[in-house]
Amino acid sequence: VEEPITKGSVKLKVEKNASKVIEAAATGASDGLQLALNVAGMLLAFIALIALVNYLLTGIGDLLNLNAYLQSTFGKPLSMQLIFGLILQYLAYGIGVPWADSFHFGSLIGTKVVLNEFVAYLDLAALVKSGAMSEKGIMMATYALCGFANFASIAIQIGGISPMAPERKKDISALGLKAVLGGTIATLMTATLAGLLV
Repeated sequence: VEEPITKGSVKLKVEKNASKVIEAAATGASDGLQLALNVAGMLLAFIALIALVNYLLTGIGDLLNLNAYLQSTFGKPLSMQLIFGLILQYLAYGIGVPWADSFHFGSLIGTKVVLNEFVAYLDLAALVKSGAMSEKGIMMATYALCGFANFASIAIQIGGISPMAPERKKDISALGLKAVLGGTIATLMTATLAGLLV
């Protein structure tokens, strides 16, 4: 039987990186700023990429003369949010959202995933103000939007964690979409349970 290396006592050599308080503060401030800039840069790049995709989709919608129809029917031109809304309306209905609210609900989830929950909550507030959704749909949407599962969060994860473990950047990137899917499922399950109680 092989004996574990860590059995008994383990001796670690701890390197002293900062010999003085001022040096430690300067190093901490420098590392913190670098991390904040890294996260901001990743966030900006992801949001710009999403804007580019939406711009291209809107252009395709214009070329195919779809945008006038989509604007009059759904209130939006061809975009990632609209595509998510059209696809997710069936899932919304499946978890208990009234059919009349299902497109709006799916579109809100699409906005949350593509952009972020803050923009989705602003859209929800506009829907509440206009009376476009039922009370049950509003309540379920409130729970479903309450989470950080979106593409921008992938950027924040990569930008925030990668400097601490640069050799794991590829693994962190690979887990990004899975994390968004898992987070979205979690909030949809919460919305489903809330819908059952109403």
